[in-house]
Amino acid sequence: MSHHPGLLLAVQAPRVDPRRNGARLSLLGGGRVHTAPGATRQTVDVTAGAAISLFSGAGGLDLGVEAAGFRTVAAVEWDEDAVDTMEKNGPTFFPELREVVRADLHGLAAPATGGVTTRDILRAGGLSGQERPELLVGGPPCVAFSKSGFWLDWKRDGVDPAASLLQAYTRVLAEAKPRFFILENVYALTFDNRASKPAFQRLLREIDAAGYQFRWRVLNAADYGVPQARPRLFIVGGGRRDKLPQIPVPTHHGPWERRKVSSGPLPHKTAGEALAGLVSEPELGEVVRGRWGHLLPEIPPGDNYLHFTAERGHPDPLFTWRSRYWSFLLKLDPHRPAPTIQAQPGPNVGPFHWENRRLRVPELRRLFTFPDDYTFVGRRASVQSQIGNSVPPELAAQVAAGVIAAQ
Repeated sequence: MSHHPGLLLAVQAPRVDPRRNGARLSLLGGGRVHTAPGATRQTVDVTAGAAISLFSGAGGLDLGVEAAGFRTVAAVEWDEDAVDTMEKNGPTFFPELREVVRADLHGLAAPATGGVTTRDILRAGGLSGQERPELLVGGPPCVAFSKSGFWLDWKRDGVDPAASLLQAYTRVLAEAKPRFFILENVYALTFDNRASKPAFQRLLREIDAAGYQFRWRVLNAADYGVPQARPRLFIVGGGRRDKLPQIPVPTHHGPWERRKVSSGPLPHKTAGEALAGLVSEPELGEVVRGRWGHLLPEIPPGDNYLHFTAERGHPDPLFTWRSRYWSFLLKLDPHRPAPTIQAQPGPNVGPFHWENRRLRVPELRRLFTFPDDYTFVGRRASVQSQIGNSVPPELAAQVAAGVIAAQ
């Protein structure tokens, strides 16, 4: 029996709504719209809320949405490997997803011509005319904090240098007019600084201007049963005439950095619990090498490079106090949730396994609550990026359940 950590969320059946139940989906193809392998060109009945997914990545947010009771009917993603991952898992995990739009959404972030449109996306989901999705979801890459060369080139050519892919999301929100929405992003967007504050305030103004009421909160995935401390911003909302969805309350508790959440009845799920019983094959490149790799075996579980500092009493200090990032030579503690796992870690950036090696793909799946039989497409670095950029499905399921309850 395959292991499906989390995703066992029980939610009440959504009420009947003429805008979504019984909608006929015409599965289109051609152009920028890509037909998933194994999909048949036929008309199907949608019996649960239709969801449109933007910036879908490998589908972590969509897995949670599916677990809560919605059905993803169209997804948009520009990374080829991530699109292939969504398509490969579609028949099993996204039964109503027959088409994936392979496109970036920069053109929607500012008054530009060309590129994919909101109408293209709706048509990819079989929605036309006055049909609207029940739910819009997505986690726009927070390029306001990125120095990507592609982004800088686009900003030089665009008419709105302050825009970001957040504006692509709000434009689709305003044009697609879903009943509800979920937006996920880095929690640094909420910081009170010159980079974050204007972008966040603009985002909230645009959501309001699109006709939606909303609430937002930074959620730590570990407080919701995910064996990883991963804080992320969630904004949920609905039309002004609809009941406003609630942010889920924590189900788990435990220390995180200097904080301690006490409202969840269950203790945090630990990395040791998540990886218990998992059998995985060694991977090429899992041995940590380089200038500092040989130090890893000396570091106790849960510790990092600070083990080799005078402040910790090391007889031959190699590092000065707080001279490196916290994740430098960081090792998992089997008795605590994993620290945040990055999408593109450097050669000495953890967390590493307590067996003094890099984490293997099956272990990454477990620590993000992906099902064991969820397949990732691409080279090892691409798979790390896809998983590391994902919303843990178990956290997404609980957020989406709050939307279900508002129906």
